[in-house]
Amino acid sequence: MSFSNTEKIENRRGNPIMQRYKTARLFFALLMGLLLSLCTPQQTKAYPEYQSFVEKNSKRSINCAMCHVNESGPVGNGPGQLSSLSEEDMKQLNKARVALEPASGVKSPILNDFGNKIINAVGKRKFLEYKSAPEKLAPALGSESDLDGDGIPDAQEYLDGTDPLNKFHGDPIRLFWINLNRYKTHVILTVLAVISINLGLLNLVKGISSIQKK
Repeated sequence: MSFSNTEKIENRRGNPIMQRYKTARLFFALLMGLLLSLCTPQQTKAYPEYQSFVEKNSKRSINCAMCHVNESGPVGNGPGQLSSLSEEDMKQLNKARVALEPASGVKSPILNDFGNKIINAVGKRKFLEYKSAPEKLAPALGSESDLDGDGIPDAQEYLDGTDPLNKFHGDPIRLFWINLNRYKTHVILTVLAVISINLGLLNLVKGISSIQKK
């Protein structure tokens, strides 16, 4: 390397203008990184404690669809996932995130009706507390709510690991007894009708037999 080239490099290193330029570039890069982090939607935390409890209690395999719009959870580009949310959806999501107390009336765009029912019934504060004891969520929900109208309370469906938004998806034995009780009048009338038909046929056969004997 020639002396002149070495001198140029040394001059660049010691040049205060170059130093300020480098500092400005570094500051600009840090500023852009900060702005991108603020503009990027925060990822919603998953709560595997609830899923683990339900699967252990019900002996059923469940996924995020019990509480979320998307069965794959809130992270992604699909319907009901963070990257697909509009500006208005993000406003609703942020309201739901800070709904610490019950009866807040929020509706999170990433939660289905049951997920929003939980937040409105117990509040985000209690929901986070119950992470260490997920079995407490069921009594906190109460026995009044039955979103799918199948006769099984939402709290029981949570314990059973069944879909609280699908009236055809429930514990088979519970559904049998509930529907039997719900339609008992129809069942009784049907049984009486079958008995009457059988008695009528029996009497008809007896009548035919007596005629043939004569």
